Amino acid sequence: MGKQKIRIKVNGADMEADVEPRLLLVHCIRDVFDLTGTHIGCDTSHCGACTVHLDGKPIKSCTLFAVQADGCEITTVEGLEQDGKLHPVQEGFWQEHGLQCGFCTPGMMMTSVALLKEKPNPSEDEIRLAISGNLCRCTGYMNIVKSIQYAAQKLRQGA
Repeated sequence: MGKQKIRIKVNGADMEADVEPRLLLVHCIRDVFDLTGTHIGCDTSHCGACTVHLDGKPIKSCTLFAVQADGCEITTVEGLEQDGKLHPVQEGFWQEHGLQCGFCTPGMMMTSVALLKEKPNPSEDEIRLAISGNLCRCTGYMNIVKSIQYAAQKLRQGA
């Protein structure tokens, strides 16, 4: 089977590529578009390290073929920063030490951004439920929760 041309808007930029129909979106993002912030963890959708936004919704990019994203809009962790200013979620992870090794961090951030769009003032239980599809092996999650609470407060203040 031959390659297929896809067009995807990634972090606001129009991108094109000729890809094999079997290429996973995560590999397209990392290897074709050279955006390595999206991590590959398990290739089974269990860890959430590959979470990106597809048309505004968080998805695990290891479970979708790149050709399925043709014509869509994707936001990766690199797209959170705007005009040299960190997104409040990124700032929260920095301020509240929400990472150790950093491997899960991009997926955690993308999931957190989606949560805060739906629930600007989530409870700790709502945060923990939202990130339950993202695994962290280092932190014990407490500082991740604090990071998301920090971002929620910042966003409510109009940051």
